[in-house]
Amino acid sequence: MTADHVFTEAIPDLIGPEEYEDHPHGRLVRVRISVTDSGIEVIGDALRPAAVEAVLKALGEGPMEQMLCG
Repeated sequence: MTADHVFTEAIPDLIGPEEYEDHPHGRLVRVRISVTDSGIEVIGDALRPAAVEAVLKALGEGPMEQMLCG
């Protein structure tokens, strides 16, 4: 299963910086699923990028929008 990465300028944050301290091992993953006019939108946020990518890849193939963060 492969996913193409498409870089985008903005994806809503589902995890705020005030939550980082409560999850020192970085295991927090949050997902929002919405029904839109164009289909189903799944947004994921995690303290570790690999964790959210694994969740989104498990849902199926297709392009994955990703933000470049610094």
